[in-house]
Amino acid sequence: MNRTLLTILACAGLATATPSFAQAAPAIEFLNSGKVLPANLPFSEAVRVGNVLYLSGQVGIAPGGMKLVPGGIRAEAQQTMENIKALLEVHGYGLQDLVKCTVMLADMSEWGTFNEVYKSFFTGRYPARSAFGANGLALEARVEVECIAAVAK
Repeated sequence: MNRTLLTILACAGLATATPSFAQAAPAIEFLNSGKVLPANLPFSEAVRVGNVLYLSGQVGIAPGGMKLVPGGIRAEAQQTMENIKALLEVHGYGLQDLVKCTVMLADMSEWGTFNEVYKSFFTGRYPARSAFGANGLALEARVEVECIAAVAK
C-alpha cells in the first residue's frame, strides 16, 4: 500500500491493527432444555449467537409432550405464547427481549383471535412481526410462532 493511502486511512481511523470485521466470531450454542419440547427432537429449541437467541417455531403443545392443547385457535395461541415465554426464561431472556416474531396461521381468518391472545403478553412495546397463512403446520396446529430475542451487552 502506498504511503499516501496509508496516511489517509490512518487519519480516517480505517487503518487499525485489527479490523473490526476480523474480530472473533461470537460463540454459538445449540440449546435444548427439555422444558417445553422433548429433548430428542432433530432440531434445537433455541440457538444462541452472542446475545441473540433464535427460537424454533412453537406450537400449542402441552409442555413435555407432543400433543396440542384442545380448544382450537384461542387455546393453541395461549399455549404457544406460554411456551415461548417459558423457553425465553429458561435461557435467561424474557418477553421484553423479543425483537422479531413470525406467525404462521393455518387459517388467516383466525388472525384476529390470535392477535387478541398475542397482545395480552405485551405491555405497550411489541416486537417486529410478520404473519402468513400456511398449509400443513406441524402436528396439524392452527398456529406456529418463531421468535428472535436479543439483550444489550
